[in-house]
Amino acid sequence: MIREQKNIVHSLGICLKEHGIPLSINDVRSLAEGQLAAPDNLDPDAWRELIQPNLSEQMRKELKKFKENLASLDVEKELPPEERLAALRVELISRRLDGFLVPLSDEYQSEFPPSHSQRLAWLTGFTGSAGMAVVLQKSAAILVDGRYSIQVRKQTNPKLYEPLDFSGGALKEWLKKNAKGGARIGFDPWLHSQSGFAALKTKFSFNQVDLVQVETNPIDQIWTQQPPLPLAPVYIHPVSVAGRASEEKIVEIASVVKENGADAAIITSPDSIAWLLNIRGGDIPNTPVALGFLIINIDRSLELFMDERKILSETRNALGKIASIKPIDKFEKSLKKLCHQSQVIQISPSTIPVWVRNYVMAGGGKIIEREDPCVLPKACKNSIEIQGIRNAHIRDGVALCRFLYWLSEEGPKGVVDEMSAADQLLKYRIFMDNFKGLSFETISGAGSNGAIIHYRVTPKTNRNLEYGSLYLVDSGAQYIDGTTDVTRTVSIGPPAQEMQDRFTRVLKGHIAIAMARFPAGTSGGQLDCLARKALWEVGLDFNHGTGHGVGAFLSVHEGPQRIAKRYAEAPLRPGMVLSNEPGYYKEGAYGIRIENLLIVRKEAVDASGNGENPMLKFDTVTLAPIDISLVDESLLSSHEINWLNKYHSRVLLTIGPFLNAKENAWLEGATSPLGQL
Repeated sequence: MIREQKNIVHSLGICLKEHGIPLSINDVRSLAEGQLAAPDNLDPDAWRELIQPNLSEQMRKELKKFKENLASLDVEKELPPEERLAALRVELISRRLDGFLVPLSDEYQSEFPPSHSQRLAWLTGFTGSAGMAVVLQKSAAILVDGRYSIQVRKQTNPKLYEPLDFSGGALKEWLKKNAKGGARIGFDPWLHSQSGFAALKTKFSFNQVDLVQVETNPIDQIWTQQPPLPLAPVYIHPVSVAGRASEEKIVEIASVVKENGADAAIITSPDSIAWLLNIRGGDIPNTPVALGFLIINIDRSLELFMDERKILSETRNALGKIASIKPIDKFEKSLKKLCHQSQVIQISPSTIPVWVRNYVMAGGGKIIEREDPCVLPKACKNSIEIQGIRNAHIRDGVALCRFLYWLSEEGPKGVVDEMSAADQLLKYRIFMDNFKGLSFETISGAGSNGAIIHYRVTPKTNRNLEYGSLYLVDSGAQYIDGTTDVTRTVSIGPPAQEMQDRFTRVLKGHIAIAMARFPAGTSGGQLDCLARKALWEVGLDFNHGTGHGVGAFLSVHEGPQRIAKRYAEAPLRPGMVLSNEPGYYKEGAYGIRIENLLIVRKEAVDASGNGENPMLKFDTVTLAPIDISLVDESLLSSHEINWLNKYHSRVLLTIGPFLNAKENAWLEGATSPLGQL
């Protein structure tokens, strides 16, 4: 084995010299390891273009063999969870710390951080998209929100970590019980946003507990097999689908920064940078972005801080016309320069790392706190983006309908499990034009697993779809012209009456949101109760938001728009895309969720001329049947039945022509109209 590895390295070295490529074996190894640390994608060999464009076939084969050999190398066995926790406590003692905060986030506040930054998952085993551990010398807690109350108990050891609800006062009470007076609890200032950290400080503001900023993260010192930072290729997102040139966007954003009274803005959100510069990447799971920072000045000059090794040559040429590209380690130097020039710097408290704000303040810089200037224009999709989103949902609808037909045939046989169902859905999507990967890991939950709101199937938890049960599948895809997110709950065999009642109440809430007509200036929080009314009538509810914003070939979770009862969001505006996903979850039994994506648009003026306010409404763009076997018609009004029938008619007319005869016949039955009351 060792001899084979040496031969592969030797062969690649010769090939590099013969082709005049000025890179050492170590350079190539670093690129390959960075690619291996990036999420899986549909083109795992794209990294070879970072070596040199237009490589010979021989060179491509040598590089592929080299990377495959790296991937196959044995790695040291990681410590078990209890030993990882013990090792962290030893490291904290050496730093004279009584505790440490371990958030899920990375320097970019990513919802799904790259493998290099998944410190919370490595330490605790918890893999949800929101959470934080608080480790003290003799106790530890893990904080999650309501979406993960079941999952956290399944993934973490309760003898090591006490689960707590993030939203209430549980953390403060736990700290009063477990943290001694004057305790020094460390935190990594790169991993907390300014606003998030400010909220945290209030929970620690007792008994003189001191939050201490650390220079280096202690997890990184004990994580011996920590992956390197990802190095996925960065490429240009064409204007033909972006709808606007990056130069045009830069003019707009620089103008906003100037209007806010600042000289420059610091942007640390990768999806904002991707939108502004019309670039895409693959550094984090399921979201086509490249990790980096950006400074935009009001004179429209830009500094992009990013590992240049991952920028393709054609991308570098295009970016060079609009931005100065610098290594990420030069970011501090540029901040220092802004401070010395007494520049007024705009930062977003919800995304900017504490380190950046502290550095600017210590350097004498002046700060204006405003929302990331890219967030709102990014959320309001232009006409080309909207058309692309519609087209992407047609293709996605074809894949989903083919899957649902397959499920109707195979599900009742008892041979389908959660993993095979998710794999089958992926196979149908892969055949669709412009498919670029999933927009999040598919939630494939059978029976009681469907009651875990953000369930992730593993070989250990995988279960069969059983006759007489419910199956919940929440999935989405990234297409070059749009991002999708859709949930369907399907009855495997005849459903129980209770299942029909709960499903229909969720459907009533879904229809109420879809049919909503509201004045401009309305926020999603003002609409949220519409989705819950039918459940509230019988003393039920669901413990998550009704809807989140969705990007255009970007993040499946996007702000500032959302529909949720606990938040005062920005008003909904034309062009915003949101999910509509009420649900109901009976722990230990089943879960129900119905999700479509909506586009906000202007409502036509009242024909009578009596309307005094500009009105908005939603267009549903997701196209897939809702399981009518789960509908109790007696609970629906004539208006609700009419909405469902019209929706199903549109699904059949739009998707049917792309299906084969058997699939189309099934779809006709699945979308057959309900009778009038």
